[in-house]
Amino acid sequence: MTNHHPAAGRKDGPPPTPKQQRYLRQLATSRGVSFTPPTTKAEASQLIAQLKARTPDSRSDRTREIRNVQRDMQTRGGAARVRDHELEGHGSTAAWKERNA
Repeated sequence: MTNHHPAAGRKDGPPPTPKQQRYLRQLATSRGVSFTPPTTKAEASQLIAQLKARTPDSRSDRTREIRNVQRDMQTRGGAARVRDHELEGHGSTAAWKERNA
């Protein structure tokens, strides 16, 4: 049966192998970059070549980056969280307080 809803932007070719996907994750982690998962073996090979051409980050750079991200996440808090002064009532009777414009 024909697929009448092909994936948008999908290119022809076999999907990347699990080995390619593992290697891409390892390279991206060691280089400190993110990537869009490839949809074909050819795309995976091209991305692997690009990542191999980059110089790996030093261990101290990666550690520093991780610590900075963790610190930022701890100190910023959730901008979208609900604060006590925004609610009235408790449990199932809780409601938003009226805004005074």
